[in-house]
Amino acid sequence: MKITKIIGILLIVGGVVLAYLGITKVSDSSAGVKALGMEIDLSNESGKEEGYIYLGVAVLLFAGGVYSLKKK
Repeated sequence: MKITKIIGILLIVGGVVLAYLGITKVSDSSAGVKALGMEIDLSNESGKEEGYIYLGVAVLLFAGGVYSLKKK
């Protein structure tokens, strides 16, 4: 197995892991409370931004891994 294939697989796995972390970070950063017929939005904007950064890096890693695997 060539080293580029191994690196490609590692990039894809890293992308999937970062995507999972980003999704959980974004979903944990937003919360709402419904009291007395009113909904109060309690969200952590910096946590959401960090989650979106994780997702962006995950896409780049995944794309790099796919490119490495397809390259001859």
